[in-house]
Parts: sequence; structure tokens; C-alpha cells
Amino acid sequence: MTNKRFLPHVTALIAMIIWGGSYVWSTQVFQTLQPGTTILLRLLISCIFLFVIRILLKRTEKVARKDIGLFFLAAFFEPFLYFIGESYGLLRVSPTICSAIVATIPLFAPIGAFLVLKERISAMNIVGLIVSFLGVLLMLFNKNLELTASIPGLLFIFMAVIVAVCYSVTLKKLADKYNPITVVLVENSIGVIYFLPFVLLVEFDQLPSVMQVGDYIVPLLLLAILASSISYVLYTYSVGKLGVARSNVYTNLIPIFTACFSYFLIHEEITLFKMVGIVIVIFGLVLSQIKVKGER
Repeated sequence: MTNKRFLPHVTALIAMIIWGGSYVWSTQVFQTLQPGTTILLRLLISCIFLFVIRILLKRTEKVARKDIGLFFLAAFFEPFLYFIGESYGLLRVSPTICSAIVATIPLFAPIGAFLVLKERISAMNIVGLIVSFLGVLLMLFNKNLELTASIPGLLFIFMAVIVAVCYSVTLKKLADKYNPITVVLVENSIGVIYFLPFVLLVEFDQLPSVMQVGDYIVPLLLLAILASSISYVLYTYSVGKLGVARSNVYTNLIPIFTACFSYFLIHEEITLFKMVGIVIVIFGLVLSQIKVKGER
């Protein structure tokens, strides 16, 4: 019983570690490919990988006709709108700052979960999320209190945050009915349908760059297999067991892992403000998980 209660927390943590690295991998791929093309290839590879895994594990299941619309809605939120916001934001801001903004998702997710799913919001959950949000804000400024990111980039990423909250609510409904592999495979397959016309209309003239096989291959495979497949399966499992609010709290950890990946892989400077912000983010995460007397 203890292991079953502990496992969803472990799967959420592993998903966040992978997603922390995904910002750096995306930045590396964007040096050769455009964002839409990157995501389309990422989803195609992910679908092939999950289809094979699904057969090997014999986890095939049919999607009920009444749920098809919900799958299309969830996929429209994420991967489609979310990845557009995140990817075009990454073109303008550093991976660490991008992930810091994404870490604000838990600040808004409980509100969506409360309004739609009637999930309870505890007092300490609110306190912890506010503290974490302050840590995220600290990471966005330098010692002169100057904003270190472009406004358009920030707007793109905040769009991704809002979309992610909507996705979390729809994901909860699907995670309660289907196994995680099915959910992610179907959503990514629909994501391919959404992104194909987008790439043909917006990035058609950039498609020849796909043939420039080189350094982008490895990070692209990491994005497809780890970030778009394994981590989403783990996160979907966590949402099904813990709920939207508690699972999204782990998003606060993403900037920590992104900062580590950025420092070692692309040599991004980790300033004192970023380090202090990371510590505050961790403190907020701990606070949000504390249960006070009278709360279940």
C-alpha cells in the first residue's frame, strides 16, 4: 500500500526531470529546425515509439466514441497550443527562464481543478504556491532588478501556462478512464493532425533543413522518446492517482532541473538571483505538501 501511494510521486518527479532537460534539447534542435517542424517530427517519432510499446505490453484498448471529442480538445490544448507557446517562447528567452515561467502552472491549476473538478484547495497548498511563484519571479530579474527576457517571449510562454491549466483539467477526465499509454498515444496522434497543416502553411520553405542530418538528431530523439512519450505517460499516471493540483505542484521543480541541464549542456550562466529563486521554489514545494490540523 505504501509503495502504491509513493509511486505517483516518483513518476511525477521523473517526468519533471525529463521536462527540465527538454527545454535545453529544444534549444539545441532549434539551431537547425523551426519550432513547428521540430514538434511535428517529435510527435511522429513519439507515436511510433508508443505504438510499439503498446503492442509489446499488450495494453491496447479502444477509445469510446463519446470520448473522441474530449481527446481532440485535450490535444488542441496540448500538444498543439502549448507547444506553440513554449517553442516560440524558447526562441526568445533562455531555457531556465522559460521553465521558470512554466513553473507558475501550479499557481493556476488548483483554481481550474476547483472550478471544473471540484478538487479541494488547502490553505498550505495556496501558501506554498505563492512562495514558489515569488521564487520564479526572482529568477526573471538581474541584480539591477532589470527583466532579463523579451516581452514577446514571456507572452508566448504565459500562453503556454494558461493552456497547460486547461489541459490538466481535461487530462484528469481521460486519465480516470484510460491507461496512460493510450491517452498519450491518441493525443500525440491528434497532435500530428493539428501540426501538419500548420507546418505546411507557416514553415514550408524551411522543410529542406530536415535533410541536414546532424547534431539535432540526438536531442530530437530525446524530445520524442523521453519528453513526448515516457514523461507524458508518467505524468498522466500521476494525475490519475494524485489529481490535478497535487501533480502540478511538482512543476515547480522544472526550473531546477533545467538550470542544471542548461549549465552543463549549453553553458548558460546561473546567476545568484537564479540560485536564490531555485531555493525559494523548493521551499514553496515543501510548504504546499504540508497538511495542517483539520485537513485531510
